Amino acid sequence: MRIKPRFAAVALSLLMTSTAALADIRIGVSMSSFDDNYLTYLREYLSAKAKTDGVKLQFEDARSDVVKQLNQVQSFTSQGVDAIIVNPVDTAATRGINEAASKAGIPLVYINRKPDDPKLPERVVSVTSDDKQAGRLQAEYIADKLGGKGQVAILLGELANNSTQGRTAGIKEVLAKYPDMKIVEEQTGMWLRDKGMDLTSNWLLAGKQINAVLSNNDEMGIGAAMALRQAGQKDVLVAGVDGTPDGLASIKRGLLTVSVFQDAKGQAEGSLDAAVKMINKQPVEQNILIPFRLITQDNLAEFQALTKQ
Repeated sequence: MRIKPRFAAVALSLLMTSTAALADIRIGVSMSSFDDNYLTYLREYLSAKAKTDGVKLQFEDARSDVVKQLNQVQSFTSQGVDAIIVNPVDTAATRGINEAASKAGIPLVYINRKPDDPKLPERVVSVTSDDKQAGRLQAEYIADKLGGKGQVAILLGELANNSTQGRTAGIKEVLAKYPDMKIVEEQTGMWLRDKGMDLTSNWLLAGKQINAVLSNNDEMGIGAAMALRQAGQKDVLVAGVDGTPDGLASIKRGLLTVSVFQDAKGQAEGSLDAAVKMINKQPVEQNILIPFRLITQDNLAEFQALTKQ
């Protein structure tokens, strides 16, 4: 059967329109900080996924400033982007972001950090991991290694962040089962390696006896391990969270005892998929959880392979 020229032209026009529509999707992305090591990997995975899908991303650095982040979101809405992805600076200060996106009718995805609000508005989705699970996993491993006895220090992330609160709550939930394990120090290292190093050095100089350091992320844990090595204390166990390439390399070298893999690729791809589905009026879960997994010397190769993908 021969297709008439007019119908062929219409079909070609529809195909070109569909392809152009995909390429024309624009998503604004506000990250809490470009300086954060884990968030750098998250940003790279977002970029790779967007390139594969033919989606245009516009990244902005909020520089840990709540007001700056809100201004960025408002700028995205005035530009008429198709969706917005936000890694919130402060999980307790997202109402203005929700209102700006909802008023503009633009789908909003929170990545990596879930807002504190128990119920998100319509067309607002979070793609995160269960932070309590991360704290439980690292604490159970360390408690087992110490035989349920010892003195523990906790390196906290940013105090306003519910990842800090969740991971620390998970640690304490486990340690409560072990009456012979005591928390002797608990301070914030702001997610930073140098802060983790400085705090640990100060604890050691003050004469604190520490058997393990439980860190809310790999970066602070690496800093703690470096301080311990400099002080000649190689038997102190150090646990992190994230499973970044630097974290994995530190496990291989024996700096970190254990880490918990937070799947940056899974969070990035899940967030972009959720945004595109909402743009296309397709159903999507409102709270998407990417599971944590324990990383030890025994399964290290598996996670090294994952981060190279």
